[in-house]
Amino acid sequence: MQSFSEVTRRADAFFMKASRVHDAARRVARALDELGIPYAIAGALAANAHGHVRTTGDVDLLLTPEGLAAFKARWSGRGWVDKFPGSKGMRDVVDDVPIDVLLTGDFPGDGLSKPVAFPSPSVAERSEDGYAVLPLRTLMELKIASGMTAPHRPRDLDDAIQLIRANDLPRDWPIDPYVGDRYRELWALAQIHDDE
Repeated sequence: MQSFSEVTRRADAFFMKASRVHDAARRVARALDELGIPYAIAGALAANAHGHVRTTGDVDLLLTPEGLAAFKARWSGRGWVDKFPGSKGMRDVVDDVPIDVLLTGDFPGDGLSKPVAFPSPSVAERSEDGYAVLPLRTLMELKIASGMTAPHRPRDLDDAIQLIRANDLPRDWPIDPYVGDRYRELWALAQIHDDE
């Protein structure tokens, strides 16, 4: 069990973008850039890039199946290892950080077919941290679709609420119709602020 001071030290490092997670994200991004493999950072680090700052213990990485195969062919066992034999996910061995791989064409949340799927990483945009991240609209659609279809992932819906607040998004923001009704529900919740 970590001490309170250790937890706060790690949180401070995270918020200063000097955490093991940030180092792992930068390292994998550099390796992918050097190989010319399109990628996008997703998940909490992408949410951070879009103004909702919260900690995380892993890097969510969007790749095509071909990109994943090319990355593993070059780097498997050389800084990154499979989480388990045959896994698409990896672990950064330098900082001992999990790298969760999302594949283009797969579906968020319950993994079942739906109108919202993980896109090509070519949609990515460069963050101020220098790595490619999912655009805000794409991230929101994936987060909401995940939270809608996977009850064990309520954090995705909270991330959507916090992203609405952080970006002052309008109620009628154009978003995929599959998640449109839930977006508007979350938008209404985002307008409620606890008394301070």
